[in-house]
Amino acid sequence: MSFKIKESLIHLVGSVFLVAQCLCMVEGKVHFYEFVLTEKNFTKLCNTSRMLVVNGSIPGPVIRVHKGDTVYVNVHNHGFYGVTIHWHGVKQPRNPWSDGPEYITQCPIEPGSNFTYEVIFSTEEGTLWWHAHSDWTRAYVHGAIVILPAIGTTYPFPKPDDEDIIVLGSWYSGNLKALVDDGLYYGSDLPHSVAFTINGEPGDLCPCSKETTYHLKVDQGKTYLLRLVNAIVAADMFFAVAQHNLTIVGTDAHYIKPITTSYIMISPGQTMDILLTANQSLGQYYMAARQFWSQNVKVTEFDHVNTTAIIEYKGNYSIPSSPSFPSTLPTYKDLKAAIEFSKNFRSLASKEHPVNVPLNVTTKMYITLSISDIACRNSTCTSKGNGTDILATSANNISWSSPIATNILLAYYRNISGVYTTDFPDEPLYYFNFTADDLPVDIAITDLGTKVKVLNYNDVVEVVFQGTNLMEGAGTHPIHLHGYSFYVVGTGFGNYNNETDPKGFNLVDPVEVNTIGVPKNGWLAIRFIANNPGVWFWHCHLDRHMTWGMSAVFIIKNGDTAETSIREPPPYLPPCKVPLRSWLQNNDGSNEREN
Repeated sequence: MSFKIKESLIHLVGSVFLVAQCLCMVEGKVHFYEFVLTEKNFTKLCNTSRMLVVNGSIPGPVIRVHKGDTVYVNVHNHGFYGVTIHWHGVKQPRNPWSDGPEYITQCPIEPGSNFTYEVIFSTEEGTLWWHAHSDWTRAYVHGAIVILPAIGTTYPFPKPDDEDIIVLGSWYSGNLKALVDDGLYYGSDLPHSVAFTINGEPGDLCPCSKETTYHLKVDQGKTYLLRLVNAIVAADMFFAVAQHNLTIVGTDAHYIKPITTSYIMISPGQTMDILLTANQSLGQYYMAARQFWSQNVKVTEFDHVNTTAIIEYKGNYSIPSSPSFPSTLPTYKDLKAAIEFSKNFRSLASKEHPVNVPLNVTTKMYITLSISDIACRNSTCTSKGNGTDILATSANNISWSSPIATNILLAYYRNISGVYTTDFPDEPLYYFNFTADDLPVDIAITDLGTKVKVLNYNDVVEVVFQGTNLMEGAGTHPIHLHGYSFYVVGTGFGNYNNETDPKGFNLVDPVEVNTIGVPKNGWLAIRFIANNPGVWFWHCHLDRHMTWGMSAVFIIKNGDTAETSIREPPPYLPPCKVPLRSWLQNNDGSNEREN
């Protein structure tokens, strides 16, 4: 019997054992899904491209559960490179083994193999999503997760007449993986999208796209729950529907005090539950989205595409030559509109949906988020002209570097030394006016590191994220924390003042989320209780920034009991194989050995 056949049999037996073992442990219902990753041709914007997708579609299949259910997803990789899947916003209590980030909690599912994820839902209720978490594969490998209220309960608002899923996506020209690999190898900029999409379609305003524009048909007078997902790789987005107000009732699978608004700003990774009442005259109305550009206002080379879909009223009327476009959709660089929108969020904080804001903080961290440079010793690093440095990002002056021969979780669980260090700093290495103009370039040099922060079980953690203007790179940073949701207790502009700013913290009804935008040239404070043991990634959800190193890892130690400790690993995990290229290639230029 060949090694490959033996490996497949071991995997099959392990998967069956895993499912059988866990069926008796779950309280909600159990669901099973098959995800098949294959290469497929898609024709958009008058060009045909081949890309990796799940079950032949963009977006991929929708996972539907009730609160507290468990899902087993068997992922078959029929593509040409390794892939992992992350269940964005699902806390996965005690189960980091199925969280998904590449080289953090697992190694990639290699071509020709499969892996079964166990996705455990607990307190989440509303809309989340899943996506690939290996290089930029998530551009086309993603889909929505619908978490209905637990059986016997209902929404904290009048039940809508119907619902629909709206997924905002990115579209790239050419072979995206090859473009990303080359950008990382040469230390240059990474790809920019050529269009945005709604449910996989660019919409009427883009070439060769009118016939495939997404339509949502509605009955006049009825109310619809729109489950909005920003699956875009690297852009905050404004969103609006012509002549219709929107009422936001939830975000990141947590209910909020309703916000009625004429437009929305949503960051990559975020989800929102929105009520729309079809209360206008019979006709057709555009829903539209465009990028909110928060970086240097002098920059003009970014994706200006307005992606559209059509709200189509049912009934007898003359079809207009063109649907009405939302006049309330802010312009690309409308920072004021983004600020005004973002400050409205508050948790519902009701008897049925209470908040539990941590008060007695035991661990405080102050983390700067910066565009940076890394000194380059590789003869291929010539993209910036002098071959001396390459583009990077950092958190507290550390640019994250993932291991490539194993993953952090396995190294921690098996006590393997030499994979990471536990000295991620609690504060910046040095202080200056982080948001000043014309900061000297030499202070932007950062260090590579695989540094983690270790937290004790039940630590009460407060993290203040501080945006900086290094390299004139100030902009919003949507920060996502795996394995947790957290309370956003405060935010402001300029440099955080640890004496005066905490006096304005909201400790009554702060919004609870898993992804939040740190404002341009500003700060944002979060709190959470470290009660989910495991290895949990956190990072900027602008993939350009995450790939360049704006990320790190929390390791949460076990509690004193089996019920407060990491679960044992599944019988089978994807094996670790060293890729042909590391993400940085910061080597001596001769034999590609890492320095």
